[in-house]
Amino acid sequence: MEATSSAPPAAAAPQTRAREEGSSGEATPPVRFETGPGRYRHWKLSFDGAIARVSMDVVEDAPMRPGYPLKLNSYDLGVDIELADIVQRLRFEHPEVKAVIVTSAQPRIFCAGANIYMLGSSTHAFKVNFCKFTNETRLALEEACSESGQHYLAALNGVASGGGYELALACEEIFLADDGSSAVSFPETPLLAVLPGTGGLTRLVDKRKVRRDLADVFSTLAEGVRGKRAEQWGLVDRAIPKSRFEQAVAQRAAELAAATPDRAGPGVTLTPLDPRRAEEGGVAVSEYRHVALRVDRAARTAEICVRGPDGGGPTGAAGLRAAGADLWALRAFRELDDALLDLRFNHEAVGLVLLRTQGSPDAVRAADEALWASRDDWFAREVLLHMRRVLKRLDLTARSVFALIEPGSCFAGSLFELALAADRSYMLDGGGDGEAAAFVGLSSLSFGPLVMSNGLTRLASRFLGAPERVPALRERAGLLSAEEAIEEGLVTFTPDAMDWDDEVRLAVEERVSLSPDALTGMEASLRFCGPETMETKIFGRLSAWQNWIFQRPNAVGPRGALTVYGRPERPELDWRRT
Repeated sequence: MEATSSAPPAAAAPQTRAREEGSSGEATPPVRFETGPGRYRHWKLSFDGAIARVSMDVVEDAPMRPGYPLKLNSYDLGVDIELADIVQRLRFEHPEVKAVIVTSAQPRIFCAGANIYMLGSSTHAFKVNFCKFTNETRLALEEACSESGQHYLAALNGVASGGGYELALACEEIFLADDGSSAVSFPETPLLAVLPGTGGLTRLVDKRKVRRDLADVFSTLAEGVRGKRAEQWGLVDRAIPKSRFEQAVAQRAAELAAATPDRAGPGVTLTPLDPRRAEEGGVAVSEYRHVALRVDRAARTAEICVRGPDGGGPTGAAGLRAAGADLWALRAFRELDDALLDLRFNHEAVGLVLLRTQGSPDAVRAADEALWASRDDWFAREVLLHMRRVLKRLDLTARSVFALIEPGSCFAGSLFELALAADRSYMLDGGGDGEAAAFVGLSSLSFGPLVMSNGLTRLASRFLGAPERVPALRERAGLLSAEEAIEEGLVTFTPDAMDWDDEVRLAVEERVSLSPDALTGMEASLRFCGPETMETKIFGRLSAWQNWIFQRPNAVGPRGALTVYGRPERPELDWRRT
């Protein structure tokens, strides 16, 4: 978190809240998540063969919205959107890169973390979604280290506090300049009465396995820990004198690159999505090539429809790479990802998302099998990993989700994962008396590569109490009717054509009438059964606590620590422990 004391302009907060709470006043534009190297303002990206260098150089007077300066390499959502794009593009566009050095282009400061005045002037929902997005970005970075052969090395050439140290924790190794001033710290608890909100505490003890007592001391030291003590406590991998720091970083990056196998083939450029956005009678519409998002603000519902591939797609590693960014599985899931982020940040009042698909289930399954057959190729593997990340984003989205499976839909294979991710699924039981019928189906992608945050497939999570049903489903090679799907436990309800409209309407009306707070807690508790992982701890435990703390007067009340930060006064705390 930023540790500066200059107060932000007083007029910032009302303008911020106008957009985030849906007011029609002086609203700022909605958040957009597409960017690219030509539009980066806060990061510098350079290449030296197999080594990339990502340098943080935040422009102080270029926040995402007016009202706060981005001092000391502190970041807001705009800075993190660029970082997410860098991690994604390195994986797809630069397969030759094997080591990535993350450092600062500013003297004596690596990163001061999330900008405090941005947080202080934001709504509760924005703060929570901001923390969630930054967590997902860091998880994508960690996945690049473990799955994509791109090893991230944090070169802390200055102070790394709060979210700045959390960024370093996401990297595979951390080097700290031992120069008497460079330090790592988590000042949130002592200074702001909040938590390191992007997984810091969890990564400290689960990932780096820092001793609990040392982690306790560290997390209450606002000034942090420097030099050799940081190394001895396991907070960094090496503390290196300033005179040898750059040389040591370069040498280690070269070692990581030399030990990593080559990924054959040129990169694939991620082309713009360019959705068409419009307002149609009170409904916000975003039309992509394969995805359509429709938001009915009055009803507080949204509909996402994913269109399947047209006929037979490319096969073989060469064919998939030739399709590049236009490959259906890559393009459609990039569009779905953008739509999910649009929902999170720009349509906070939406309570229920209805998932639909259109197309041929056999075409979806063929596209899945082509990817699976080429999974040893770097590009096919990256597409599969990207699909997995997007489906996790759906799992982690604080909205109720119903899947509607109707005639003409293509809930099969990778798109059946949408139905499995939903809180409920409704499948029309038709096909009699000349009626069209709906079908669902599985593919190779249903049984391994698209795991959830708990490390299990959605099928394994669904049948946690009857694990023998998962291998049995592998034998169901064909498409399943509504009767077969309900018998196999793959859908929730199968109304017939006579009852369909009323049953779905009543279910929608009931859901949106319930408390959004209770639903968020209920859904998050039910979606991740089974084993606990670092990811589930971050989102289910840390994020839940942070969500609560962000509403407590000790942090955000009139005299809360986050509210009065930077003012010449002390916070007033409610000393009761709950």
